Amino acid sequence: MSFLAAAGAGRLYAVRAVFTCLWRGKYFSSGNEPAENNPVTPMLRHLTYKIKSTGPITVAEYMKEVLTNPAKLLGIWFISEWIATGKNAAFQLVELGPGRGTLLGDILRVFSQLASVLKNCDISIHLVEKTPHGWREVLVDIDPQVSDKLRFVLAPCATPAEAFIQCDETRDHVEVCPDAGVIIQELSQRISVTGGAALIADYGHDGTKTDTFRGFCGHRLHDVLIAPGTADLTADVDFSYLRRMSQGKVASLGPIKQQTFLRNMGIDVRLKVLLDKSDEPSLRQQLLQGYDMLMNPTKMGERFNFFALIPHQRLHGRNHQMNACQSKPSPSPVAGFGELAWR
Repeated sequence: MSFLAAAGAGRLYAVRAVFTCLWRGKYFSSGNEPAENNPVTPMLRHLTYKIKSTGPITVAEYMKEVLTNPAKLLGIWFISEWIATGKNAAFQLVELGPGRGTLLGDILRVFSQLASVLKNCDISIHLVEKTPHGWREVLVDIDPQVSDKLRFVLAPCATPAEAFIQCDETRDHVEVCPDAGVIIQELSQRISVTGGAALIADYGHDGTKTDTFRGFCGHRLHDVLIAPGTADLTADVDFSYLRRMSQGKVASLGPIKQQTFLRNMGIDVRLKVLLDKSDEPSLRQQLLQGYDMLMNPTKMGERFNFFALIPHQRLHGRNHQMNACQSKPSPSPVAGFGELAWR
């Protein structure tokens, strides 16, 4: 963010007014990484040029740059063509022109990450911190001491992201996601008018957590500002925000833990049936290991949450046939969000 400041002799100088952010989040950049642990990637060069030209960028913009950079899009294009031409097991990927094959290396990394690229919606978040001067958004800037290093700073004045903070907010760090709000509003409108339902499963919380923004590289936690473009960036879903964004047009259920949801869906019974039908020890072991991964509270059992949007009439029993002995409709339970009843 730049300001024009007056100086002597009528000259104007561009002044970058930012405040270093001493963020307390455990997944954020520590700021103490040695230079050798911060390789200069093409994405880092792109970001430093961008920040030098336009000033600090929001965390949301940083995530979009990193998660949807041209190398990933090119990688998806090549794989799309490979699928369209029959998935030939032998093919050549050739980069012509000057350079050291950096772009090609980035594209090859995309191939190994394709599953996450295709399934992620790349919804980015804004980080906002409470300060003595009010709420201030966290931005990404260049470290003035090290030209090839990024750091977090606080915006010197209000930004649009602060409009998403509730007036009774008690947390001092909040992650807001306007893009998710737009999607939920669209879903809610469609469901209220035409029916249907939405089921959302993700890491998340009900408006209680703060610093969830983090990076992963090789299934390990990774500093979010180090070597941008080489790691996946993510943050937990704030389900209380999604509930507010539905604006009462639909009913919401959850969030509930994955362990509870799957148990309500009958996973224990399903596991027993599969084990009874299996005589192969290795298959039985795979089933038990898979069950443990899904249900163990220290693994995915309590980390993933399920959240649903359904029409109001679904809960109140309208649009359901009445039994002869009933004076009003009897709604059926919403699967997963109540205990399974066997009949």
